Parts: sequence; structure tokens; C-alpha cells
Amino acid sequence: MLASSAAQAADAAPAPAGSASAPAADAPAEAPALDAVVVRSRNRIERLQDVPLSVSVVQGAELDRLSAYGIDAITKRAANVSWNLGNQRTSSLSIRGVGKIGQTEAQDPSVGTIVDGVNFAYNALTSSFDFVDVDTVEVTRGPQGTLLGKNTSLGVINITTRRPSFTPTADYSLEFRQRDGLFATAALGGPVVDGLLAWRGTFSVNRGQGDIVNQYNRDITYTNTDRVSGRVQFLYTPTPDFSARVAVDLQPRAGETTNGRTVFTPTPTTFSNGSVNSLATDNGTRLQRRWFTQNTGYTLADYYNVLSNDNQRPLVTGSRGAAAELNWKLAGHTLTSITAYKDYHFDAVNDEGTPFDVYRNAGGFWNDYRQVSQELRISSAAGGFLDYQGGLFLMDVHNVADYRRWWGDDAGAWFATPAQYNRLDADAAGRVLLLNSLANVKTSYNSPTGVQDIRNKSAAVFAQANWHLSEPLTVTTGLRFTREDRSNAGRSEITSNGSAPELNPSIVNGVGLGGFDSFYNTTSTAKWVLNGNVVSGALPGAVNVAPGTVALTTDTTNAALLAQANAQADAAARKYFGAANWAALTDAQKRQLADAQAIRKSQVGVLFTQRQAEGFRSTQPALVLSPTYKFNTNLTGYVSYQHGEKAGISQFVNGVSSLVKPEKTDAYELGFKSALLNKTLILNADVFLMNIKDYQQSVRVVDEYLTALNNDGTTYYTSATGNVPKVQVKGLEVDGVYGGIPNLTLRFSGAYNRAIYKEFPNAAQPVENGYSGAPAYRDISGQPLAGAPRYSFNIGADYQRPVFGGEKVFHASANLAFSSSYYSDVLLSAYSGVPKSTTVDAAVGLGSRSKSFDVSLVVKNLFNDDTVRNQTWNSYTPAIPRSVGIQFVGKL
Repeated sequence: MLASSAAQAADAAPAPAGSASAPAADAPAEAPALDAVVVRSRNRIERLQDVPLSVSVVQGAELDRLSAYGIDAITKRAANVSWNLGNQRTSSLSIRGVGKIGQTEAQDPSVGTIVDGVNFAYNALTSSFDFVDVDTVEVTRGPQGTLLGKNTSLGVINITTRRPSFTPTADYSLEFRQRDGLFATAALGGPVVDGLLAWRGTFSVNRGQGDIVNQYNRDITYTNTDRVSGRVQFLYTPTPDFSARVAVDLQPRAGETTNGRTVFTPTPTTFSNGSVNSLATDNGTRLQRRWFTQNTGYTLADYYNVLSNDNQRPLVTGSRGAAAELNWKLAGHTLTSITAYKDYHFDAVNDEGTPFDVYRNAGGFWNDYRQVSQELRISSAAGGFLDYQGGLFLMDVHNVADYRRWWGDDAGAWFATPAQYNRLDADAAGRVLLLNSLANVKTSYNSPTGVQDIRNKSAAVFAQANWHLSEPLTVTTGLRFTREDRSNAGRSEITSNGSAPELNPSIVNGVGLGGFDSFYNTTSTAKWVLNGNVVSGALPGAVNVAPGTVALTTDTTNAALLAQANAQADAAARKYFGAANWAALTDAQKRQLADAQAIRKSQVGVLFTQRQAEGFRSTQPALVLSPTYKFNTNLTGYVSYQHGEKAGISQFVNGVSSLVKPEKTDAYELGFKSALLNKTLILNADVFLMNIKDYQQSVRVVDEYLTALNNDGTTYYTSATGNVPKVQVKGLEVDGVYGGIPNLTLRFSGAYNRAIYKEFPNAAQPVENGYSGAPAYRDISGQPLAGAPRYSFNIGADYQRPVFGGEKVFHASANLAFSSSYYSDVLLSAYSGVPKSTTVDAAVGLGSRSKSFDVSLVVKNLFNDDTVRNQTWNSYTPAIPRSVGIQFVGKL
């Protein structure tokens, strides 16, 4: 995405620290000079056409005209970059089709984001924010790190906001949208002490209802917006050789209902091999149980046609930040220091998708994240035989995450197997057990870890030099070494035993739970085992456990624990059946108690006490080598090699430490940058190849915990973040702009992108392969990478024409974004394909030449493209429909 005129190019370049920003031109430029676009991708202001990198530039002025302030809207205006909308925590950026699938709390993003020189080391910092008062957005593809903040393995999105100026300004915008939408911004600033101290304050409010109403609570809509943010900057310039910029920002906590925007569909009745899917524990089957059908106000048809979630809550997010940037000019060099703090809060309360009291929280993170960073950099003056930059970068990250579950009164009837449900729903005592099996139980549990205390420290030294070997030939070299030190302490625990503590097991994985263990052994003649001891029938030798069931957990060598467990079994017999003790129960009653315990045990998951995962410590290199040759003033060619690495991950898998190896990328690029047709056409293109080793993604691994617990000769598997041995991406990118038509600027970018799993032998099976006897994993080597469309392009148009004697300006803008189909799930399920899509945003308006007032009609998704965001074999996330608004912009 390139600038449309020399005036816009000037706007695109942030003024050097200590200088005033130039005001934008009042009218469309007479003679476009498109090759004047400048960028800051290499920490200095340079002409885009001179930078030997694949870079797209998005102008802040264009974002303003189309009311495009979210990261999703921004990425629709640059080549080969996209945004995967999960929720505020799981959304992620992708460049060249890689990195789009969400990540874990302990994992670095593959695509970095830098805002005003501050690197964000957590995806969530970009997902629930509006980027307003933006000067430029630059998308740089390929591994980065020899200059730009923290090292990244795939690329960087660099957002620069408008800086304080000694020219007074007071700009505002006000947009009214459908569904009670309101978006308002204000940018104020000017001198505090003329020539010495200037300020700029930017404030925004973005509120509106979503397009889908929760029928259980009609005040909750999907996906609503509720954002208020502010940023205040001060620029201090005591001398021509020194400047300081200090900025603080705040987005108070507010809630947006992103999760739960799911439409359910009937689950297929056959698997991929043609075998019958019994649907025994399918949600549609569960809803036909008597427990749920007695509520005649909700039917199975409602489940498939309306959203009705009793415990869904908006996801609460908020953030604060502060930064200080100091610049000194000394002996032909510039010394820069950037000190920054940023935090983020996230809280999710989710639902299973029905109005029944199954979950009061179906699993949701409570997150507190904070990062502190320091960058010191020295830059030589440009020109001569050699110019260079070098410096130090330090970052400290602390992320506390608590994944919480809370079960309700209907959970037992929901999660019971058909046999368990039939036995328990047969009489009054069984129904009480069915309710008490899970009612009010709370845990901090997740397949990685319930509670994580993540600490990541990075320290780096970097340098990059441009060697001007001749007038046309320049060679860029860069090197970085980053020392990563990462740790993760975690635990999974029951935080509330709910309505029936006596139904707990006695002990799980060394965690005492105060309950008892009863088991109906089916390996031979039926026998009852209580707390590890046979209490009925004859059982020769050791206790046998049926394959696939959870083993007994009682420690029979601990007399006190065994006595407590026996007492709890007797207490449960008295509570539910009025019997003298457990031995006095009938077999049917014992079976009901065992069923209730089995339901609870199946849901509370893997528990373990606080422990430390294996840490990741390594020194990782990044490097760049790129010769550039200027054939003439209008044509430059370049070749580049870039190597980048992403840190490994310190994590647990079901309580067992499972270190993930670092992700390593080697990227090769051959490209040219040209100015044609008397500089009215800018055409830049490149071909690229990226080889990624140990790509970090969900893989199928041995579940060491469950294998050891069952100890029945079977190896059990689970899915967890791990390493795909090899991923390869290759393709072609084109980026250009044409300004040869009076009053009209056309820009275009596109990519052919072939991203494949070059070697991936241990992928998990997709849902349609869930038939009996299916292998634990499958080899999908050679298959397309999840989330990576083969083709993508966007086209933009901006028309501005003076009218009414030149006092007014008529303008029209449009942006078209196209994506070919791709898999939305890492399992590459045949049911997860997202079809090709085309989305168009447009605006038309009239304003004064002085820009004192402007009014526009803005339409998002003009043709109401309804392509799903993602889908599985029994659900999908619908598209965001068309939205119409009227926008007022002006200066005071």
C-alpha cells in the first residue's frame, strides 16, 4: 500500500523527533510524485523505493476516510498479511500465510507489532484496540530483528501515530452507525511553551451492539464493541540536538462478547470411513434426555437456530502503557533510548451454548500481563561509504494466567455417558447424585495448565550496516544475538468442591481431595472395589482395571487416608440412601454412587501441585544479507537472505513438563522496485521462499500422565503445542499504485502464496476420523498450512475532485479485499474449509477545502459478504454483516 501523492508521502513520514509535523495539503495534489513515499522500517526515514525489503505502506489518511481503525481493517489494506479473529486473547497476525493460528500464553507471536517504537510481545495487545490518529502503518515481511525491537521469525507490523507539533491543532470525527453504533475521536495539541514543549492528546470512544442477539439475555449481543481509549504525548525540545517524547495511554476495562458467536448444526452421522457415528454423547443427543426435554420452552430446533446462552458474559479487557523516547545528536550520530511499560488484562466467562445450567464458566482465562522494555540505539548519518545502526534491547515479561471452569446444576446430566445417565435418572436418589456430581464444582484446569506464572526475559545486541560499494550497488548486512530466559510455574487444582465434597476421589496425582474411591470392576466376574480393597466377590492377585477407565487412586499404604476414605464412603451411603454404611447398599445403589464419582472425575481433569516446568534458555541469532542494485533512478533490484528465530516454550502437558523447541526461519527474496510512466505508476514485486524448521503449532503427543495413571499397556495421546518439523512457504507478491488519472489514485497489492507442511508426521486426527480403531495421529506432509489462502489481493481507489468553484471537495474511497479458500483448523478437517471471499468497504462524501468540515457515508462490507469466519463439522462462526454509518470530520 503506497502513498497517492507527494503530499501524502510527506504525511506518511513521521517528523524527526524535535521537529514539527508538516500540515497536510488542503487539496488534491496537481502532480503526483508517487516515488516520494517514505518509511521507517529500518529506524530511519528512507524512500520506500530504496529499501531492500518487501514492505507495504498504509496511510493513516486512508484509514480515516474508511473508518478503518481495527487491526483487522488495517491488514485488509496490505499485501500477504491477514488477521485471524478468535477472541481478544486468541486472535493472531499472519504474514505469508504463517502465524495465523492462535497461540498459547507462554509463546511469542511469529509476527511482531511495534507501536511508536515499542514492541508488543503478546498478540492480545493488538486485538481489542482501535488504532486512531495513525500516521502510517508499515508491513515488513520476512524475519526481523537486526533493527526492529524484539526479534520475530516472520515479519513486523510497524504502526506510527501522529506526533506532537508546535502547530496548534484540534481535529474531531463523529460517526453514527447501525445497531446503536457510535465512534468518536478527538486529537488536540500544540505548543505548551512555544519552541520548547508541545503536546498532543488523542481520545476515542467506540460503542455499538452486535448483529446477533443472545435470546436468553437480550442485552448481550455478538459481536458488540465497547472501547474508550486515550493517549497523551509531550514533546520536549530544549536544544536542536536533543528531544524527548513522553507518552501515556489508557484503555479502561470494558466488555465485548466475542466468544459465543457460534451457530450449531447437526453433527454428521457417519465418519470418514463410512462407519456409523452413534452420537451417544453429542450435544443434540444430550438435549433429548428427559432432564432437558422437561423444559418445554427450549427444543433441539432452538439449539440449531438461535443463540441462547445463560452464562455467557462479555470478555473484559483493558490496558495501560507509558513510554519515553529520548534522542541526542552527537558528532554526526543519533543516540536513541526508548523505555516502555505496557500491561493488559483479560477475563472470559463462557457458556456451552444452551440456556441450561451446565457451565457457569465453560472455561475462560483470567489474565494479567505486563511487559517492560528498554532499547538503546546509535545511528550514523546516512550517506558516504558506510552508514550503520546498532544497539541493545531488553525486555521483561510477566504473565499470570488462570484458566477457570465452573459447573452448574445441569452439568451431571449433560456429561454423563448414556449408561450413567440411565442408571442415575431412574429414581429420586440417583437424580440427586446426578445433580451433585458436578454442581458448583470449580477448578483451575486446562490441558496445558490451570494456573501459569510465566516469566520471559530477553536481552539482545544488534547491528546493521549499509555498505555503499558504488553509486548503484549497496550491500546491507545485519546481525543480532538474543539471549532468551523463559520459565513457567504452574498447577491445576479444584478451587471449590461444590455441593458434594464426598463425591471427590480420595487422591489424584498426589493431590489429596478428601473423598473416596469405588469402582465396579468388569474385567472378569463383577466385583466391587472400595478404596483399593476388594469388598465383594473373589479377586485373585492384584486389582484389575478395565482398559480406558481411570485407575483407583487410594493410597492403601496410608492408614489415616484409608480410614478417611472409608468414612467418606459410609457418609455418602447415609446421605443419599439412608443406609448405615457403604456395605449396606445394594449393588444398584453402589453403582449409582460410582457413576456420580466417575462423572466428576471425568470433568475435573488432570490435577497437580505447584511445580516448575523445564525452562528455555538459549542464545539465538538473527541475520540479514541483502545486496541492492539501482539500475537507474526508476528501477532498483535486490536480493535478500534473512534468518530469524522465535524462542522455545516452557510449558506443561497434563502436569508433565514439555519443552517446545525454538522456531527457525530462513527466508530468501528476489525483488524489484520501479517507478514507471513518468512516475505515475509505482510497481514493486518479489518472489520469496521461506523454510521454517520446528514450526510451533498444535501437534499430537504422548500423554505421559494418562499413560502412567492407567498403566494398562495402552499408550494414550493428547494434543498440545509442539513442533512441526518443516514448513515451507513460497510465492509472489506485488504492491503498487497508479496516479495517472486526474483526481484518482488506484492502489493494488496481491500475493500468490503456497504454504505447506513440508514434514508433519504427527498431526492429530480431524473430527471426521474419530471412528473406532483410527490411528492416534496422521501424516499430513505436503498438505496446505492451516489458515493460509493460496491467493489474496486488495484494490483501493481514492477519488477527490474540487467542486462548487473549488471551495468544496467531493471524495469517494473504496477498498476491496479478496482471499481464496483455506482451512480454518490445524487438523485440516474436511469440514473446516473457509470458502473464498470478497469484502468491499466504501465511502463517499463532501467537505470544505480547508478541511474545517466533512461529511461522508461509510459502508463496511458493502455487498454483505456472508463467508463464514471459521467452521467445524457441527458449528460455524458467521460473518459480520454490512454496516452503514454517517461520519462527520472537522477541525476547530
